[in-house]
Amino acid sequence: MTAQQREGQRSIPCVLMRGGTSRGPYFLADDLPGDPALRDAVLLAVMGSPQGRQIDGLGGGTTVSSKVAVVGPSSHPGADVDYLFAQIDPVWGTVDTKPTCGNMLAGVGPFAIEHGLVSAGDSRTSLVVRNVNTDSFVDAVCQTPGGTVTYDGDCAIDGVDGTAAPIELRFRGIEGSVACSMLPTGRTCEVVTVAGHGTHGPTDIEVTLIDVAMPMVLARASDLGCTGRETPDELESDDAFMALMELIRRVAGARMGLGDVSESVVPKFGMLTEPQNGGTIASRYFTPTQCHRAHAVSGAICVAAASVMPGTVAASLANLPIDRSGGSGALTDVVIEHSSGSLAVLLEAQRRDDSVRIAAGGVARTARKIMAGMVYVPTDVWPA
Repeated sequence: MTAQQREGQRSIPCVLMRGGTSRGPYFLADDLPGDPALRDAVLLAVMGSPQGRQIDGLGGGTTVSSKVAVVGPSSHPGADVDYLFAQIDPVWGTVDTKPTCGNMLAGVGPFAIEHGLVSAGDSRTSLVVRNVNTDSFVDAVCQTPGGTVTYDGDCAIDGVDGTAAPIELRFRGIEGSVACSMLPTGRTCEVVTVAGHGTHGPTDIEVTLIDVAMPMVLARASDLGCTGRETPDELESDDAFMALMELIRRVAGARMGLGDVSESVVPKFGMLTEPQNGGTIASRYFTPTQCHRAHAVSGAICVAAASVMPGTVAASLANLPIDRSGGSGALTDVVIEHSSGSLAVLLEAQRRDDSVRIAAGGVARTARKIMAGMVYVPTDVWPA
């Protein structure tokens, strides 16, 4: 009998990292089971789900601190590494690998370099990450002075204290990341009808159903009986609002071709209003059982895309973004205001008459390595 068998636990190497405004363990793909069902059971045990507080694992009891990144050599000739994202929902106790996470992706480059998957450059290291969830590609640039990853720098992002080394991310091939197309229903705006629900707004809610980097349902705050300036805590404590939002999300998910989304984290929900602090648009982003304390990167790219697309809910609220392309419409700065500040997206959008094609979306993020070691799971979940 091995020591692990006597202890009743199995050890797995991992690195706990903050990526952007999210946090979670990063694993080498070879250190986890190859079978998806067993892998998901292991990840639930690692994070301490389905207990809401996740006190028995690495999860932090919120959706932004209940995320996992799995990284390995890429099976695609055009990429350096493969990245699989898993959202462990602390409320439902589910593992969802349909969406991606741009914040956690910020830690993929440093993790890959430090584990020998990518050779470091003398000052900066560029790599191509294939997002397995959406079969899309991200160009990442990390700071590696002297051929070593550094986390120290002067880049600040809203939602995280202090500064760190910048990590540049450029997401491409992001139209229709999970659904069949950028506009799964073929419409820029449509109505979802729900039964009367408390005091929150009419039964007909105008929405935009869009999939750019992340499938989302976008609605005006005013149509939901809100201002759009509420704090995440205020929104989460409003049971009637949260129930109404979930009703709309489930109807929208079916329309988008995603089936029954009652236990899926996609589509995400964005509640929008006019900007107040010089940005393009203001957003409250739901994960969906909780309101993000800042904003998801993939969700920001999606909101940015909708903001420059005529006829959408977002376009009706947005200030005209700054066009940096000299009139061609190729590069556009879109600033998403959120409850912790703002997130800037450099959008590569080609406009032709009333149509828009989204080529890529770029953001600057930071990451920090918190600890490296072994995490333990019961051997009745994964026998030693």
